[in-house]
Amino acid sequence: MALAEASRLTQPLPGGQEGATVTVRPINTGYILGPQELMAMTGGRAKAFRSIRSPRDEWLKVPVPVFLIEHPGVGLILVDTGLHASVAVDAKQKMGGLIGRLYRFVMEPEQAAIAQLRAQGIEPSDIKLVVMTHMHMDHASAISDFTDSTYVLGEGEWAAFNAPRAVLNGYVKKQGAHAVDYREVVYDTRLASSYSTFGRSFDLFGDGSVRLVFTPGHSVGHQSLIVRLKGREALLAGDAIYFLDTLDHERRGAFLADEHNWKRSLREIQLYRRQHPDALIIPSHDDKLWPTLEPAYA
Repeated sequence: MALAEASRLTQPLPGGQEGATVTVRPINTGYILGPQELMAMTGGRAKAFRSIRSPRDEWLKVPVPVFLIEHPGVGLILVDTGLHASVAVDAKQKMGGLIGRLYRFVMEPEQAAIAQLRAQGIEPSDIKLVVMTHMHMDHASAISDFTDSTYVLGEGEWAAFNAPRAVLNGYVKKQGAHAVDYREVVYDTRLASSYSTFGRSFDLFGDGSVRLVFTPGHSVGHQSLIVRLKGREALLAGDAIYFLDTLDHERRGAFLADEHNWKRSLREIQLYRRQHPDALIIPSHDDKLWPTLEPAYA
């Protein structure tokens, strides 16, 4: 399935305002059920894959969130797209048979991001920008709901998404087969620089309110976001870490594009937490953290 090429993003997008702060609203679109060993290995990969046969009542039930960011000049920004409503009816149709055998999905159609946004009076056309932490199936499932948006990807993610046998790396190509504007951040430009403890970052609007930080390893082009709230920063870590506990026990998941890069990204996040103890850090799939989150952070 051939898809249009992603264009290069080398300049900040319009809408930035000096000193701007944002509001972040976490939205859960459903759950993935899977063996804990697949997400925090205590042994080798063989042990992780054997855990698929473990009793289902021992599996983790982890959230699949998106984040709605409100920027005073840009408007509404979505981070990832979460699970499409069709996953509630037939997950294998949307996710494919291989992924459908490894995991189980628990959701109701009204949990889809598009439904929850409409309940707040927000139409899909109101979302002009979607920042993708990466294009794995649980993050890209609902791209078809937001086809008026521009999509911002991390460097290298588009090629990984379109690679042969990409499904073995967690991608489902039909999820991205829509006529949308894909743009891939080029982190190796004069406008990209280090930020805090991260070696490569990109100031998305040129005002410091939303910074993309390059955190590859989980996927080739994985990126996280550091957003400026009124009194502190928030790091939306994506799948660079599955759980906050990962920062302490350092147990990797079974599926990594590059273990060396994952460890380097982990170190950058660990240092960031040390230097910014007041920062809010939200991984994508932390089942313990999610129930404690507030409806909005400003």
